[in-house]
Amino acid sequence: MATISRRAIRIIALSYRSSLARGAIKARSKLNSQNNTATSKSFFKPLLTALFPVMAAAGVSSPELQKVIDESEALYTKKDFAAMYELLSPHKESNDANILWRLARAATEKGKMGTKEERKEHIYEAWDYIKKALELDDNNFACHKWYGILLDYTGEYEGTQKRISNAFEVKKHFMRAIELNPTDATTMYCLGYWCFLFADMPWYQRKIASVVFATPPTSTYEEALDYFLKAEKAEPGFFNKNNKMIGLTYLRMKDKENAKLYFEKTVAFKDAITEDDKEAIKEAKDHLKSL
Repeated sequence: MATISRRAIRIIALSYRSSLARGAIKARSKLNSQNNTATSKSFFKPLLTALFPVMAAAGVSSPELQKVIDESEALYTKKDFAAMYELLSPHKESNDANILWRLARAATEKGKMGTKEERKEHIYEAWDYIKKALELDDNNFACHKWYGILLDYTGEYEGTQKRISNAFEVKKHFMRAIELNPTDATTMYCLGYWCFLFADMPWYQRKIASVVFATPPTSTYEEALDYFLKAEKAEPGFFNKNNKMIGLTYLRMKDKENAKLYFEKTVAFKDAITEDDKEAIKEAKDHLKSL
């Protein structure tokens, strides 16, 4: 069966909306000529009810939810993840994929701010949101990105074998996300991290991987570095851990000069608010001591 692109669906939705609007205007004109204002108002209700499911299918949020989305993005930019979570949580029963993937992101970030148990609780909460979001919109790059991230995060709690068994599925969703949005720096970072993990895998994990898969997932430091550098080029300074991972990858490749350069960039990062930022700086400082 041919796949309809998201753009095509959006065009269909907009065309449908225009058609509905034209029909509504004609109907309202007729009703007003009969001085039947109450009937005119009631006539619009089923039309709008019919329109919003079409908008959702095309990845278009209602005006009310779009306002929530805009507010959540402003909070994300400020790294106020607690407020972002509180803003989005009342919409956890939503059927809007754009709300749900953001709620999954918010729950994940809130989890990182708490204890180990709180992190685990929020990761699984986020996992429920992103599964539903992807079912609602399979052509949304952020749904695929966060599905891959959370599939790997949940795998961490279910043991090394489970995490390795998820590996190909995780990468598949990252690759789909980058196909849908080739310029997203975070997805490039995720792919780089995936490659690094399998390039850096210790012997005992390779043994597990060979049991799980006939052909285990493999990668190289060069492939990982390529993704990390592309991510930094796409959006310089977007994520401090990306600089740390560039430094660590160079270190694994015996290039101490470039490793030192990127570890120093990591340490010099300003506005280190998140746990990821702080962790990256601590690890970079530790590596610089040994160089």
